Amino acid sequence: MNEKQLVSQALSKTLNGVLEVEQIAAIIEKPKSSDLGDLAFPAFQLAKVLRKSPQVIAADIAEKIDSTGFEKVLAVGPYVNFFLDKNSTATQVIHDVIAKGKHYGDEQTGAGRNVPVDMSAPNIAKPFSIGHLRSTVIGDSIAKIYEKLGYNPVKINHLGDWGKQFGLLITAYKKYGDEATITANPIDELLKLYVQINAEAKENPAVDEEGREWFLKMEQGDEEALRIWKWFSDVSLIEFNRIYDKLDVTFDYFTGESFYSDKMDAIVEDLENKNLLHESKGALIVDLEKYNLNPALIKKTDGATLYITRDLATAVYRKKTFDFVKSLYVVGGEQTNHFKQLKAVLKEAGYDWSDDMVHIPFGMVTQGGKKFSTRKGHVVKLEMALDEAVDRAEKQIEEKNPNLANKVEVAKQVGVGAVKFYDLKTDRKNGYDFDLDEMVSFEGETGPYVQYAHARIQSILRKAEQKINLEEVPVVVSDSEAWEIVKFLKEFPNTVKRAADNYEPSLIAKYAISLAQAFNKYYAHVRILEKNDELASRLALISATAVVLKESLRLLGVAAPENM
Repeated sequence: MNEKQLVSQALSKTLNGVLEVEQIAAIIEKPKSSDLGDLAFPAFQLAKVLRKSPQVIAADIAEKIDSTGFEKVLAVGPYVNFFLDKNSTATQVIHDVIAKGKHYGDEQTGAGRNVPVDMSAPNIAKPFSIGHLRSTVIGDSIAKIYEKLGYNPVKINHLGDWGKQFGLLITAYKKYGDEATITANPIDELLKLYVQINAEAKENPAVDEEGREWFLKMEQGDEEALRIWKWFSDVSLIEFNRIYDKLDVTFDYFTGESFYSDKMDAIVEDLENKNLLHESKGALIVDLEKYNLNPALIKKTDGATLYITRDLATAVYRKKTFDFVKSLYVVGGEQTNHFKQLKAVLKEAGYDWSDDMVHIPFGMVTQGGKKFSTRKGHVVKLEMALDEAVDRAEKQIEEKNPNLANKVEVAKQVGVGAVKFYDLKTDRKNGYDFDLDEMVSFEGETGPYVQYAHARIQSILRKAEQKINLEEVPVVVSDSEAWEIVKFLKEFPNTVKRAADNYEPSLIAKYAISLAQAFNKYYAHVRILEKNDELASRLALISATAVVLKESLRLLGVAAPENM
Protein backbone atom coordinates (compact mmCIF):
# COMPACT_ATOMS: atom_id res chain seq x y z
CA MET A 1 0.00 0.00 0.00
CA ASN A 2 1.46 3.38 -0.96
CA GLU A 3 1.27 6.50 1.17
CA LYS A 4 -1.69 8.00 -0.72
CA GLN A 5 -3.68 4.80 -0.28
CA LEU A 6 -2.82 4.74 3.44
CA VAL A 7 -4.05 8.31 3.90
CA SER A 8 -7.13 7.84 1.68
CA GLN A 9 -8.30 4.71 3.49
CA ALA A 10 -7.85 6.30 6.92
CA LEU A 11 -9.81 9.39 5.78
CA SER A 12 -12.56 7.32 4.16
CA LYS A 13 -13.24 5.47 7.42
CA THR A 14 -13.33 8.71 9.39
CA LEU A 15 -15.69 10.37 6.88
CA ASN A 16 -18.08 7.39 6.86
CA GLY A 17 -18.25 7.20 3.06
CA VAL A 18 -18.93 10.89 2.37
CA LEU A 19 -16.11 10.59 -0.19
CA GLU A 20 -14.88 7.38 -1.82
CA VAL A 21 -11.23 6.32 -1.43
CA GLU A 22 -10.54 7.16 -5.11
CA GLN A 23 -12.10 10.64 -4.73
CA ILE A 24 -9.94 11.35 -1.69
CA ALA A 25 -6.77 10.13 -3.40
CA ALA A 26 -7.42 12.48 -6.33
CA ILE A 27 -7.31 15.62 -4.14
CA ILE A 28 -4.54 14.74 -1.70
CA GLU A 29 -1.63 17.19 -1.97
CA LYS A 30 2.02 17.36 -1.02
CA PRO A 31 2.77 20.30 1.30
CA LYS A 32 5.28 22.84 -0.01
CA SER A 33 7.45 22.33 3.06
CA SER A 34 8.22 18.99 4.74
CA ASP A 35 7.74 20.79 8.09
CA LEU A 36 4.02 20.73 7.29
CA GLY A 37 3.95 16.98 6.82
CA ASP A 38 4.28 14.47 3.98
CA LEU A 39 0.72 14.63 2.62
CA ALA A 40 -2.21 16.97 3.13
CA PHE A 41 -5.98 16.69 2.67
CA PRO A 42 -7.82 19.94 1.80
CA ALA A 43 -11.21 20.03 3.54
CA PHE A 44 -12.77 22.65 1.24
CA GLN A 45 -14.77 20.12 -0.79
CA LEU A 46 -16.60 18.90 2.32
CA ALA A 47 -17.81 22.34 3.44
CA LYS A 48 -21.10 22.27 1.48
CA VAL A 49 -21.87 18.65 2.30
CA LEU A 50 -21.12 18.85 6.03
CA ARG A 51 -22.25 22.50 6.37
CA LYS A 52 -19.22 23.46 8.40
CA SER A 53 -16.20 25.60 7.70
CA PRO A 54 -13.14 23.80 6.22
CA GLN A 55 -11.16 24.71 9.35
CA VAL A 56 -13.69 23.04 11.67
CA ILE A 57 -13.91 19.96 9.42
CA ALA A 58 -10.11 19.62 9.37
CA ALA A 59 -9.96 19.86 13.18
CA ASP A 60 -12.73 17.21 13.56
CA ILE A 61 -10.93 14.79 11.19
CA ALA A 62 -7.58 15.22 12.95
CA GLU A 63 -9.20 14.49 16.32
CA LYS A 64 -11.13 11.38 15.21
CA ILE A 65 -8.85 9.70 12.63
CA ASP A 66 -7.04 6.43 13.36
CA SER A 67 -3.38 7.50 13.24
CA THR A 68 -1.96 3.98 12.93
CA GLY A 69 0.92 4.08 10.48
CA PHE A 70 1.45 7.82 11.01
CA GLU A 71 3.82 9.68 13.27
CA LYS A 72 1.11 12.28 13.79
CA VAL A 73 -1.95 13.84 12.13
CA LEU A 74 -2.50 17.59 12.57
CA ALA A 75 -5.09 20.12 11.46
CA VAL A 76 -3.47 23.25 10.04
CA GLY A 77 -6.19 25.70 9.01
CA PRO A 78 -8.39 24.00 6.34
CA TYR A 79 -5.86 21.15 5.84
CA VAL A 80 -5.35 17.83 7.55
CA ASN A 81 -1.60 17.20 7.48
CA PHE A 82 -0.22 13.66 7.72
CA PHE A 83 3.29 12.85 8.94
CA LEU A 84 4.32 9.33 7.96
CA ASP A 85 5.93 6.99 10.47
CA LYS A 86 9.50 7.70 9.36
CA ASN A 87 11.24 4.60 10.66
CA SER A 88 8.71 2.05 9.39
CA THR A 89 8.43 3.83 6.01
CA ALA A 90 12.21 4.04 5.66
CA THR A 91 12.65 0.37 6.59
CA GLN A 92 10.08 -0.72 4.02
CA VAL A 93 11.46 1.47 1.22
CA ILE A 94 15.15 0.80 1.78
CA HIS A 95 14.68 -2.94 2.17
CA ASP A 96 12.60 -2.94 -1.01
CA VAL A 97 15.26 -1.06 -3.00
CA ILE A 98 18.17 -3.20 -1.81
CA ALA A 99 16.28 -6.48 -2.27
CA LYS A 100 15.16 -5.62 -5.82
CA GLY A 101 18.29 -3.75 -6.88
CA LYS A 102 18.08 -2.52 -10.48
CA HIS A 103 14.60 -4.04 -10.73
CA TYR A 104 13.17 -1.62 -8.15
CA GLY A 105 10.33 0.17 -9.94
CA ASP A 106 9.87 -2.60 -12.53
CA GLU A 107 6.30 -3.35 -13.62
CA GLN A 108 4.57 -5.74 -16.00
CA THR A 109 2.01 -3.24 -17.30
CA GLY A 110 3.22 -3.83 -20.85
CA ALA A 111 2.77 -7.62 -20.68
CA GLY A 112 5.46 -8.05 -23.33
CA ARG A 113 3.50 -6.16 -26.01
CA ASN A 114 5.43 -4.50 -28.86
CA VAL A 115 6.16 -0.79 -29.00
CA PRO A 116 8.11 0.24 -32.14
CA VAL A 117 10.21 3.36 -31.49
CA ASP A 118 11.12 5.31 -34.64
CA MET A 119 14.23 7.24 -33.64
CA SER A 120 17.50 8.90 -34.72
CA ALA A 121 16.91 8.75 -38.51
CA PRO A 122 19.87 10.72 -39.88
CA ASN A 123 20.05 11.36 -43.60
CA ILE A 124 22.68 9.36 -45.47
CA ALA A 125 25.44 11.28 -47.25
CA LYS A 126 25.27 14.00 -44.58
CA PRO A 127 27.23 14.42 -41.34
CA PHE A 128 25.77 13.05 -38.13
CA SER A 129 25.41 16.41 -36.47
CA ILE A 130 24.44 17.68 -33.04
CA GLY A 131 20.97 18.22 -34.52
CA HIS A 132 20.49 14.42 -34.67
CA LEU A 133 21.31 13.92 -31.00
CA ARG A 134 17.85 14.59 -29.56
CA SER A 135 15.89 11.96 -31.50
CA THR A 136 18.62 9.41 -30.78
CA VAL A 137 18.91 9.84 -27.01
CA ILE A 138 15.24 10.62 -26.32
CA GLY A 139 14.16 7.54 -28.31
CA ASP A 140 16.75 5.34 -26.59
CA SER A 141 15.66 6.52 -23.14
CA ILE A 142 11.94 6.08 -23.85
CA ALA A 143 12.66 2.54 -25.07
CA LYS A 144 14.48 1.76 -21.80
CA ILE A 145 11.65 3.26 -19.73
CA TYR A 146 9.02 1.22 -21.58
CA GLU A 147 11.08 -1.93 -21.19
CA LYS A 148 11.20 -1.33 -17.42
CA LEU A 149 7.40 -1.27 -17.42
CA GLY A 150 7.19 -4.64 -19.16
CA TYR A 151 6.79 -3.61 -22.82
CA ASN A 152 8.92 -4.91 -25.68
CA PRO A 153 10.38 -1.81 -27.34
CA VAL A 154 11.51 -2.27 -30.95
CA LYS A 155 14.08 0.41 -31.78
CA ILE A 156 14.00 1.33 -35.46
CA ASN A 157 16.44 3.64 -37.22
CA HIS A 158 14.32 4.98 -40.08
CA LEU A 159 17.25 6.33 -42.08
CA GLY A 160 16.61 9.21 -44.45
CA ASP A 161 17.87 7.40 -47.54
CA TRP A 162 15.24 8.13 -50.19
CA GLY A 163 13.79 11.20 -51.84
CA LYS A 164 14.57 14.04 -54.22
CA GLN A 165 17.63 15.19 -52.23
CA PHE A 166 19.43 12.06 -53.37
CA GLY A 167 18.55 12.85 -56.94
CA LEU A 168 20.14 16.26 -56.40
CA LEU A 169 23.21 14.66 -54.83
CA ILE A 170 23.62 12.31 -57.77
CA THR A 171 23.32 15.35 -60.04
CA ALA A 172 26.10 17.07 -58.08
CA TYR A 173 28.32 13.99 -58.23
CA LYS A 174 27.83 13.66 -61.98
CA LYS A 175 28.52 17.37 -62.54
CA TYR A 176 31.58 17.98 -60.40
CA GLY A 177 32.22 15.02 -58.08
CA ASP A 178 35.34 12.86 -57.98
CA GLU A 179 35.22 9.22 -56.86
CA ALA A 180 38.75 9.15 -55.41
CA THR A 181 38.21 12.35 -53.41
CA ILE A 182 34.89 11.10 -52.02
CA THR A 183 36.36 7.69 -51.15
CA ALA A 184 39.16 9.36 -49.19
CA ASN A 185 36.81 11.57 -47.11
CA PRO A 186 33.23 10.55 -47.95
CA ILE A 187 30.96 12.53 -45.63
CA ASP A 188 32.81 15.84 -45.83
CA GLU A 189 33.00 15.66 -49.62
CA LEU A 190 29.35 14.64 -49.99
CA LEU A 191 28.37 17.54 -47.73
CA LYS A 192 30.28 19.95 -49.99
CA LEU A 193 28.45 18.56 -53.02
CA TYR A 194 25.09 18.82 -51.24
CA VAL A 195 25.63 22.46 -50.20
CA GLN A 196 26.90 23.38 -53.68
CA ILE A 197 24.04 21.74 -55.59
CA ASN A 198 21.36 23.22 -53.32
CA ALA A 199 22.76 26.72 -53.86
CA GLU A 200 22.85 26.09 -57.60
CA ALA A 201 19.33 24.61 -57.71
CA LYS A 202 18.00 27.67 -55.89
CA GLU A 203 19.29 29.89 -58.68
CA ASN A 204 18.66 27.53 -61.60
CA PRO A 205 15.33 25.61 -61.85
CA ALA A 206 16.87 23.32 -64.50
CA VAL A 207 19.28 21.90 -61.89
CA ASP A 208 16.39 21.24 -59.51
CA GLU A 209 14.53 19.49 -62.33
CA GLU A 210 17.60 17.35 -63.05
CA GLY A 211 17.58 16.25 -59.41
CA ARG A 212 13.92 15.26 -59.73
CA GLU A 213 14.73 13.21 -62.82
CA TRP A 214 17.53 11.30 -61.08
CA PHE A 215 15.23 10.50 -58.14
CA LEU A 216 12.56 9.27 -60.55
CA LYS A 217 15.24 7.01 -62.07
CA MET A 218 15.96 5.65 -58.59
CA GLU A 219 12.27 4.85 -58.10
CA GLN A 220 12.14 3.18 -61.51
CA GLY A 221 15.12 0.94 -60.66
CA ASP A 222 17.74 2.58 -62.90
CA GLU A 223 20.97 0.62 -62.40
CA GLU A 224 23.38 3.58 -62.40
CA ALA A 225 21.22 5.70 -60.10
CA LEU A 226 20.88 2.87 -57.57
CA ARG A 227 24.60 2.02 -57.71
CA ILE A 228 25.61 5.59 -56.84
CA TRP A 229 22.90 5.85 -54.17
CA LYS A 230 24.02 2.53 -52.59
CA TRP A 231 27.60 3.77 -52.46
CA PHE A 232 26.51 6.96 -50.70
CA SER A 233 24.51 4.84 -48.23
CA ASP A 234 27.32 2.40 -47.43
CA VAL A 235 29.93 5.07 -46.65
CA SER A 236 27.42 6.95 -44.49
CA LEU A 237 26.57 3.90 -42.37
CA ILE A 238 30.23 3.36 -41.53
CA GLU A 239 30.35 6.81 -39.93
CA PHE A 240 26.93 6.51 -38.28
CA ASN A 241 27.77 3.18 -36.63
CA ARG A 242 31.01 4.57 -35.23
CA ILE A 243 29.02 7.38 -33.56
CA TYR A 244 26.32 5.01 -32.26
CA ASP A 245 29.10 2.96 -30.65
CA LYS A 246 30.36 6.07 -28.86
CA LEU A 247 26.83 6.91 -27.72
CA ASP A 248 26.27 3.27 -26.67
CA VAL A 249 23.00 3.23 -28.62
CA THR A 250 21.85 0.12 -30.47
CA PHE A 251 18.94 -0.64 -32.81
CA ASP A 252 16.80 -3.64 -33.56
CA TYR A 253 16.28 -2.56 -37.18
CA PHE A 254 18.04 -0.27 -39.65
CA THR A 255 15.14 0.06 -42.07
CA GLY A 256 15.31 3.39 -43.83
CA GLU A 257 12.79 4.90 -46.21
CA SER A 258 14.22 2.88 -49.12
CA PHE A 259 13.07 -0.35 -47.42
CA TYR A 260 9.49 0.68 -48.17
CA SER A 261 10.06 1.71 -51.79
CA ASP A 262 8.50 -1.54 -53.07
CA LYS A 263 5.59 -1.27 -50.62
CA MET A 264 4.23 2.09 -51.74
CA ASP A 265 2.28 0.90 -54.78
CA ALA A 266 0.11 -1.24 -52.52
CA ILE A 267 -0.79 1.71 -50.27
CA VAL A 268 -1.56 3.96 -53.28
CA GLU A 269 -3.73 1.21 -54.74
CA ASP A 270 -5.50 0.78 -51.40
CA LEU A 271 -6.30 4.49 -51.20
CA GLU A 272 -7.51 4.39 -54.81
CA ASN A 273 -9.76 1.38 -54.18
CA LYS A 274 -11.31 3.21 -51.24
CA ASN A 275 -12.02 6.25 -53.46
CA LEU A 276 -9.80 8.48 -51.35
CA LEU A 277 -7.44 9.65 -54.10
CA HIS A 278 -8.37 12.75 -56.07
CA GLU A 279 -6.54 14.45 -58.91
CA SER A 280 -5.37 17.99 -58.35
CA LYS A 281 -3.29 19.74 -61.02
CA GLY A 282 -2.05 16.38 -62.23
CA ALA A 283 -1.03 15.16 -58.75
CA LEU A 284 -2.87 12.69 -56.50
CA ILE A 285 -4.13 13.92 -53.12
CA VAL A 286 -6.29 12.83 -50.17
CA ASP A 287 -8.75 15.52 -49.07
CA LEU A 288 -8.43 16.13 -45.30
CA GLU A 289 -10.70 19.15 -44.99
CA LYS A 290 -12.87 17.50 -42.33
CA TYR A 291 -9.74 17.24 -40.13
CA ASN A 292 -8.96 20.94 -40.73
CA LEU A 293 -5.79 19.89 -42.53
CA ASN A 294 -4.40 20.66 -45.96
CA PRO A 295 -4.73 17.92 -48.59
CA ALA A 296 -2.12 15.14 -48.31
CA LEU A 297 -0.06 14.98 -51.51
CA ILE A 298 0.45 11.26 -52.24
CA LYS A 299 1.98 11.34 -55.74
CA LYS A 300 3.50 14.19 -57.71
CA THR A 301 2.61 14.98 -61.31
CA ASP A 302 5.67 13.06 -62.54
CA GLY A 303 4.60 9.98 -60.56
CA ALA A 304 7.29 10.32 -57.87
CA THR A 305 6.29 9.49 -54.31
CA LEU A 306 6.68 11.69 -51.27
CA TYR A 307 7.69 11.40 -47.64
CA ILE A 308 4.09 10.80 -46.56
CA THR A 309 3.64 8.01 -49.12
CA ARG A 310 6.59 6.19 -47.62
CA ASP A 311 5.36 6.82 -44.08
CA LEU A 312 1.94 5.38 -44.95
CA ALA A 313 3.61 2.21 -46.24
CA THR A 314 5.83 2.17 -43.13
CA ALA A 315 2.89 2.43 -40.72
CA VAL A 316 0.96 -0.41 -42.40
CA TYR A 317 4.09 -2.61 -42.49
CA ARG A 318 4.81 -2.03 -38.79
CA LYS A 319 1.25 -2.88 -37.76
CA LYS A 320 1.34 -6.12 -39.77
CA THR A 321 4.84 -7.03 -38.54
CA PHE A 322 4.68 -6.04 -34.86
CA ASP A 323 0.93 -5.81 -34.05
CA PHE A 324 1.94 -2.90 -31.85
CA VAL A 325 0.07 -1.62 -28.83
CA LYS A 326 1.69 1.77 -29.49
CA SER A 327 3.92 3.01 -32.30
CA LEU A 328 6.14 5.90 -31.27
CA TYR A 329 7.76 8.45 -33.59
CA VAL A 330 10.51 10.49 -31.91
CA VAL A 331 10.69 13.24 -34.53
CA GLY A 332 11.20 17.02 -34.25
CA GLY A 333 8.30 19.34 -33.52
CA GLU A 334 8.51 20.88 -37.02
CA GLN A 335 6.97 17.63 -38.34
CA THR A 336 3.81 17.89 -36.21
CA ASN A 337 1.55 18.74 -39.16
CA HIS A 338 3.01 15.86 -41.20
CA PHE A 339 2.04 13.34 -38.52
CA LYS A 340 -1.45 14.82 -38.22
CA GLN A 341 -1.87 14.30 -41.96
CA LEU A 342 -0.39 10.80 -41.78
CA LYS A 343 -2.80 9.67 -39.06
CA ALA A 344 -5.75 11.34 -40.78
CA VAL A 345 -5.09 9.53 -44.10
CA LEU A 346 -4.82 6.20 -42.27
CA LYS A 347 -8.02 6.96 -40.37
CA GLU A 348 -9.81 7.77 -43.62
CA ALA A 349 -8.57 4.45 -45.01
CA GLY A 350 -10.23 2.62 -42.11
CA TYR A 351 -7.08 1.89 -40.11
CA ASP A 352 -8.38 2.67 -36.63
CA TRP A 353 -5.11 1.47 -35.10
CA SER A 354 -3.68 4.79 -36.29
CA ASP A 355 -4.97 6.12 -32.93
CA ASP A 356 -2.15 4.13 -31.34
CA MET A 357 0.50 6.01 -33.33
CA VAL A 358 2.11 8.74 -31.23
CA HIS A 359 4.28 11.57 -32.49
CA ILE A 360 6.77 12.56 -29.76
CA PRO A 361 8.01 16.02 -30.79
CA PHE A 362 11.01 17.80 -29.35
CA GLY A 363 12.56 21.25 -29.55
CA MET A 364 15.66 22.18 -31.52
CA VAL A 365 19.31 22.25 -30.50
CA THR A 366 20.95 25.55 -31.39
CA GLN A 367 24.46 26.95 -31.05
CA GLY A 368 24.89 30.55 -30.09
CA GLY A 369 21.13 30.81 -30.58
CA LYS A 370 21.42 29.83 -34.25
CA LYS A 371 19.71 26.91 -35.93
CA PHE A 372 21.81 24.23 -37.62
CA SER A 373 21.31 23.77 -41.37
CA THR A 374 23.00 21.05 -43.44
CA ARG A 375 21.73 22.66 -46.63
CA LYS A 376 23.53 25.90 -45.82
CA GLY A 377 26.60 24.12 -44.47
CA HIS A 378 26.10 25.26 -40.82
CA VAL A 379 26.83 21.94 -39.08
CA VAL A 380 28.64 20.87 -35.91
CA LYS A 381 29.53 17.20 -36.13
CA LEU A 382 28.36 15.19 -33.13
CA GLU A 383 31.44 12.98 -33.12
CA MET A 384 33.76 15.98 -32.73
CA ALA A 385 31.58 17.33 -29.92
CA LEU A 386 31.62 13.97 -28.10
CA ASP A 387 35.41 13.71 -28.41
CA GLU A 388 35.80 17.24 -27.04
CA ALA A 389 33.47 16.41 -24.12
CA VAL A 390 35.57 13.35 -23.27
CA ASP A 391 38.78 15.44 -23.38
CA ARG A 392 37.28 17.99 -20.99
CA ALA A 393 36.07 15.26 -18.65
CA GLU A 394 39.53 13.67 -18.62
CA LYS A 395 41.17 16.97 -17.66
CA GLN A 396 38.78 17.45 -14.73
CA ILE A 397 39.29 13.85 -13.55
CA GLU A 398 43.06 14.36 -13.78
CA GLU A 399 42.72 17.37 -11.45
CA LYS A 400 40.39 15.66 -8.96
CA ASN A 401 41.77 12.11 -8.97
CA PRO A 402 45.13 11.86 -10.82
CA ASN A 403 45.75 8.30 -9.57
CA LEU A 404 42.47 6.89 -10.90
CA ALA A 405 43.41 3.61 -12.57
CA ASN A 406 40.89 3.58 -15.42
CA LYS A 407 40.62 7.34 -16.03
CA VAL A 408 40.41 7.02 -19.84
CA GLU A 409 37.36 4.75 -19.64
CA VAL A 410 35.76 6.87 -16.91
CA ALA A 411 36.38 10.02 -18.98
CA LYS A 412 34.45 8.43 -21.86
CA GLN A 413 31.57 7.56 -19.53
CA VAL A 414 31.53 11.04 -18.03
CA GLY A 415 32.05 13.03 -21.25
CA VAL A 416 29.54 11.18 -23.42
CA GLY A 417 27.17 10.85 -20.46
CA ALA A 418 27.35 14.61 -19.88
CA VAL A 419 26.19 15.37 -23.43
CA LYS A 420 23.35 12.83 -23.26
CA PHE A 421 22.23 13.87 -19.77
CA TYR A 422 22.15 17.57 -20.64
CA ASP A 423 19.91 16.84 -23.62
CA LEU A 424 17.59 14.61 -21.61
CA LYS A 425 17.24 16.90 -18.60
CA THR A 426 15.72 19.52 -20.93
CA ASP A 427 11.92 19.36 -21.15
CA ARG A 428 11.42 17.49 -24.40
CA LYS A 429 9.33 20.15 -26.12
CA ASN A 430 11.87 22.86 -25.33
CA GLY A 431 15.09 23.38 -27.22
CA TYR A 432 18.48 24.26 -25.76
CA ASP A 433 21.76 25.86 -26.72
CA PHE A 434 24.67 23.43 -27.10
CA ASP A 435 27.31 24.43 -24.53
CA LEU A 436 30.04 21.91 -23.67
CA ASP A 437 31.38 24.03 -20.77
CA GLU A 438 28.05 23.78 -18.99
CA MET A 439 27.41 20.13 -19.96
CA VAL A 440 30.69 18.69 -18.65
CA SER A 441 30.77 20.68 -15.41
CA PHE A 442 30.99 18.61 -12.22
CA GLU A 443 28.89 21.25 -10.47
CA GLY A 444 25.29 22.24 -11.08
CA GLU A 445 22.45 20.24 -12.60
CA THR A 446 24.60 18.04 -14.82
CA GLY A 447 25.28 14.40 -15.57
CA PRO A 448 28.78 14.48 -14.00
CA TYR A 449 27.24 15.89 -10.79
CA VAL A 450 24.90 12.89 -10.53
CA GLN A 451 27.65 10.44 -11.53
CA TYR A 452 29.96 11.93 -8.90
CA ALA A 453 27.32 11.49 -6.18
CA HIS A 454 27.04 7.79 -7.12
CA ALA A 455 30.83 7.36 -7.14
CA ARG A 456 31.13 9.08 -3.76
CA ILE A 457 28.63 6.63 -2.24
CA GLN A 458 30.60 3.70 -3.65
CA SER A 459 33.76 5.13 -2.09
CA ILE A 460 32.07 5.41 1.32
CA LEU A 461 30.76 1.84 1.09
CA ARG A 462 34.24 0.56 0.21
CA LYS A 463 35.73 2.37 3.22
CA ALA A 464 33.02 0.95 5.49
CA GLU A 465 34.02 -2.62 4.60
CA GLN A 466 30.69 -3.78 5.95
CA LYS A 467 28.11 -5.92 4.20
CA ILE A 468 24.50 -4.91 4.55
CA ASN A 469 22.34 -7.64 6.03
CA LEU A 470 18.73 -6.62 5.47
CA GLU A 471 17.42 -8.83 8.28
CA GLU A 472 19.70 -7.10 10.78
CA VAL A 473 19.22 -3.50 9.67
CA PRO A 474 16.73 -1.57 11.81
CA VAL A 475 16.44 1.59 9.74
CA VAL A 476 16.42 4.68 11.92
CA VAL A 477 15.62 8.12 10.54
CA SER A 478 17.05 10.57 13.03
CA ASP A 479 17.49 13.63 10.82
CA SER A 480 15.53 15.55 8.20
CA GLU A 481 18.21 15.02 5.51
CA ALA A 482 17.80 11.23 5.70
CA TRP A 483 14.01 11.52 5.54
CA GLU A 484 14.24 13.62 2.37
CA ILE A 485 16.26 10.84 0.73
CA VAL A 486 13.74 8.20 1.82
CA LYS A 487 10.89 10.21 0.30
CA PHE A 488 12.78 10.51 -2.99
CA LEU A 489 13.51 6.77 -3.06
CA LYS A 490 9.85 6.03 -2.43
CA GLU A 491 8.88 8.28 -5.36
CA PHE A 492 11.10 6.55 -7.96
CA PRO A 493 8.58 3.96 -9.30
CA ASN A 494 5.96 6.69 -9.75
CA THR A 495 8.51 8.91 -11.54
CA VAL A 496 9.22 6.11 -14.03
CA LYS A 497 5.49 5.71 -14.73
CA ARG A 498 5.00 9.45 -15.22
CA ALA A 499 7.99 9.56 -17.58
CA ALA A 500 6.42 6.77 -19.66
CA ASP A 501 2.94 8.34 -19.67
CA ASN A 502 4.34 11.68 -20.82
CA TYR A 503 7.14 10.35 -23.05
CA GLU A 504 9.35 12.61 -20.97
CA PRO A 505 12.83 11.36 -19.92
CA SER A 506 13.51 14.78 -18.37
CA LEU A 507 11.35 13.72 -15.39
CA ILE A 508 13.90 11.00 -14.59
CA ALA A 509 16.90 13.29 -15.21
CA LYS A 510 15.46 15.95 -12.89
CA TYR A 511 14.63 13.27 -10.33
CA ALA A 512 18.25 12.02 -10.45
CA ILE A 513 19.54 15.58 -9.89
CA SER A 514 17.21 16.04 -6.90
CA LEU A 515 18.20 12.69 -5.37
CA ALA A 516 21.92 13.50 -5.83
CA GLN A 517 21.37 16.91 -4.22
CA ALA A 518 19.53 15.29 -1.30
CA PHE A 519 22.42 12.85 -0.82
CA ASN A 520 25.05 15.60 -0.94
CA LYS A 521 23.12 17.57 1.65
CA TYR A 522 22.98 14.46 3.84
CA TYR A 523 26.71 13.85 3.29
CA ALA A 524 27.47 17.42 4.38
CA HIS A 525 25.44 17.16 7.61
CA VAL A 526 25.95 13.58 8.78
CA ARG A 527 29.09 11.64 9.73
CA ILE A 528 28.09 8.56 7.79
CA LEU A 529 31.00 6.29 8.87
CA GLU A 530 30.81 7.18 12.58
CA LYS A 531 30.77 3.88 14.50
CA ASN A 532 27.59 3.82 16.54
CA ASP A 533 24.26 1.97 16.62
CA GLU A 534 22.98 3.73 13.49
CA LEU A 535 25.98 2.99 11.22
CA ALA A 536 24.30 0.00 9.51
CA SER A 537 21.15 2.07 9.00
CA ARG A 538 23.11 4.91 7.37
CA LEU A 539 24.98 2.51 5.10
CA ALA A 540 21.70 0.88 4.05
CA LEU A 541 20.28 4.32 3.22
CA ILE A 542 23.18 5.38 1.00
CA SER A 543 23.42 1.93 -0.59
CA ALA A 544 19.76 2.19 -1.64
CA THR A 545 20.48 5.71 -2.92
CA ALA A 546 23.31 4.41 -5.09
CA VAL A 547 21.04 1.70 -6.54
CA VAL A 548 18.40 4.24 -7.58
CA LEU A 549 20.92 6.79 -8.89
CA LYS A 550 22.52 4.10 -11.06
CA GLU A 551 19.16 2.88 -12.38
CA SER A 552 18.02 6.45 -13.07
CA LEU A 553 21.18 7.05 -15.11
CA ARG A 554 20.76 3.71 -16.92
CA LEU A 555 17.25 4.71 -18.02
CA LEU A 556 18.85 7.80 -19.57
CA GLY A 557 21.51 5.72 -21.30
CA VAL A 558 24.23 7.14 -19.02
CA ALA A 559 26.87 5.06 -17.21
CA ALA A 560 27.44 5.24 -13.43
CA PRO A 561 31.19 4.89 -12.73
CA GLU A 562 32.24 3.33 -9.42
CA ASN A 563 35.20 5.75 -9.19
CA MET A 564 35.68 9.29 -10.48
